Amino acid sequence: MNEFKKESEILLKKKQKEKKNEELLEEKNTKKEGIQKNEAQQGAAEEQGSDLKEKLVDSEFSIKGQCAINLLLTKLDIINTVFLMNMHRNVIQMKTGRLKSYSSVCKKLQKKGLELDFDTAVERINDLIGVRAICAYVDDIYKVSELIEKQKDIRIVKVKDYIKEPKKSGYQSLHLILEIAIAFQNGTQWIKIELQLRTAAMDYWANLDHQLRYKKGKKEAELIDEELRECAEVIGNLDQKMLEIRKKIDNI
Repeated sequence: MNEFKKESEILLKKKQKEKKNEELLEEKNTKKEGIQKNEAQQGAAEEQGSDLKEKLVDSEFSIKGQCAINLLLTKLDIINTVFLMNMHRNVIQMKTGRLKSYSSVCKKLQKKGLELDFDTAVERINDLIGVRAICAYVDDIYKVSELIEKQKDIRIVKVKDYIKEPKKSGYQSLHLILEIAIAFQNGTQWIKIELQLRTAAMDYWANLDHQLRYKKGKKEAELIDEELRECAEVIGNLDQKMLEIRKKIDNI
């Protein structure tokens, strides 16, 4: 009886060991399949990313983009000259243009849950090509916007007014999503470009917000959200106060 019990225990242990080995083997195979799948996905993503980078950088797109930037900057110069003649002051204090970097495009696509695909980027990202103009006063922003709208070779696709309705973060700026006509290879092509119009105070806040919020981790960023919103409110009030003072001086 004891020998039977002993043999049964040995057999049971053997079966348990075999089952454990089977489970370990299955787990190992599952991990291997997971690694292979991840490697395949990573390889596909790298291939997509390589194609995206090639089409964004040193390509026909980048040439057209730089042409669009130069054309819009020139138009802003002309608009400022018109205001200077009529109002005897510079409405536009500074302007810059840039093509969005490959790494920034990738981050934005990933944030939106989109594939690293060039056509997707062109369709879904409005600021691949961008120009920013810094205006003296808030009302100057809308004056510039009105003259941009009257340009025959510019079409306004979308307006995002973050001055009248600031973002939750406190961000303020007027964004115009435009299509601008450029002469290219014996034809006219319409290129999408984003124009950001803001005051110097708004630009100061936005630059610091970017440094503080995105250079740090998410936890640290959450701690400064309320303080940044308070600063944005102060800057908004400052812009309005400076506008009121300028109007008083104009009426003297």
